Amino acid sequence: MASRTLQGGTRALQRLPLLSSSSTTARVRRSFTSSTRVMSSFYQSWEPKGPSVKTEIPGPKAKQAISELNQVFDTRSLNMLTDYYSSSGNYIVDPDGNTLLDVYAQIASIPVGYNNPHLIEAARSEQMVNALINRPALGNFPPADWASVLEAGILKVAPKGLNQVFTAMAGSDANETAYKAAFMWKRQQERGGANVEFTAEEMESAMKNELSPGSKPLSILSFKTAFHGRLFGSLSTTRSKPIHKLDIPAFDWPQATFPQVKYPLDQHAKENAEAERKALEEVEHLILNYHARPCAVVIEPIQSEGGDNHASPAFFRGLREVTKKHDVLLIVDEVQTGVGATGKFWAHEHWDLPTPPDMVTFSKKAQTAGYYFGNPELRPNKPYRQFNTWMGDPARALLFKAIIEEIERLDLVRHTAKVGDYLYGKLEALSKKYPGHFDNLRGKGMGTFIAFDNPKRDQFLAEAKKFGVNIGGSGQSAVRLRPMLIFEQSHADILIDVLEKVVKSLS
Repeated sequence: MASRTLQGGTRALQRLPLLSSSSTTARVRRSFTSSTRVMSSFYQSWEPKGPSVKTEIPGPKAKQAISELNQVFDTRSLNMLTDYYSSSGNYIVDPDGNTLLDVYAQIASIPVGYNNPHLIEAARSEQMVNALINRPALGNFPPADWASVLEAGILKVAPKGLNQVFTAMAGSDANETAYKAAFMWKRQQERGGANVEFTAEEMESAMKNELSPGSKPLSILSFKTAFHGRLFGSLSTTRSKPIHKLDIPAFDWPQATFPQVKYPLDQHAKENAEAERKALEEVEHLILNYHARPCAVVIEPIQSEGGDNHASPAFFRGLREVTKKHDVLLIVDEVQTGVGATGKFWAHEHWDLPTPPDMVTFSKKAQTAGYYFGNPELRPNKPYRQFNTWMGDPARALLFKAIIEEIERLDLVRHTAKVGDYLYGKLEALSKKYPGHFDNLRGKGMGTFIAFDNPKRDQFLAEAKKFGVNIGGSGQSAVRLRPMLIFEQSHADILIDVLEKVVKSLS
């Protein structure tokens, strides 16, 4: 267990006496309770007291390392070269020692802080070592304890009504395999059931990439400005930016208009309801009339990469009604919204649906990926139809189990809802104080999943780094906040102070 990674993680936490002895496990457990008050004292002792910017970013050490990296790896999308051994809690550190409050969190994928002690403890376990060095081809050779691993982790937090899971490698993979399940389900319906065998004509046409005789084309319906991944199937449902799609062949699948609402939502209820009504009419029209009939509709609870676009719970309930009416599956893409960031474990819990979605995809903060489902007919009728070598990763499933334990122990979903309300109120005050810099503030009541528009967005993000905050953008002009679940009011105060400095520097 003397790997450099674990040694580095421990070095980052040496300020905590409970991590410096052989009784680490017992002491960590004694230190953690379900109290958010205890959480505050623990995490604040674990991480730096605030940002510290010592050099330009990137500084001399980072520039040298980036130059070396560029010889063997494409660095054109690089945001910040990172020293993960020194990063801790809500703070990310670079090779020059610059310490930034991280409210981007690896594109919304770090749930409980850098070098979290409980996750380090899980990484040191015999079960984790076994999973890492004996990585199984899960479809063929699952470990004997795989069911218990799933039940104690991934399935423990399954959305209501969904009691099965197909594990995957990443968010794009999760969506792609969900699409496959949808197509197989619909064709099975058309064929007359799971027990009806494939015909010789069907098998022959499949090998020619042709429709079988008498079949009509099927599709997945997505929404304008959506993002669902970068693999071939998922990319055909991604509509956020041309750069994602240029030069890549795409399926001829329909796209509906995501409701064009105005913010704040509660101040434009009547006109927003009309926009949502029109969007639902368009969805129904496409389901009934598009030449490749949709067998599923895929949607994000909040369109994230496309600009943090929101809609009301009533819209999503209407969408569920339309899909049920026309026997079309509803796939909810919770890759970015899932695992607590919106003040609910799953963002679609805000909708109060009468019946659950058919599938919910997940990744990012889960540190693993896949899709949940409940209908047994969404299992393909034969083996090897929904299959690949890895079909996920037991090591990552174990990590998600540890993340869930940390979330439950510290009541982090409720904590995030509370801190989100506090942060939103502070941002509202800034938007009134500095008109034009915090336009279309959105995310009220959605935890820390908050965004606003700024006309100088890219400059805004660059300036924030100079003041010690790592923050991200989405869409054309949105500044999106994606802090970790351990983000506290004290961190929100630091963030607000920096945002005010950024606005003054840009004025």
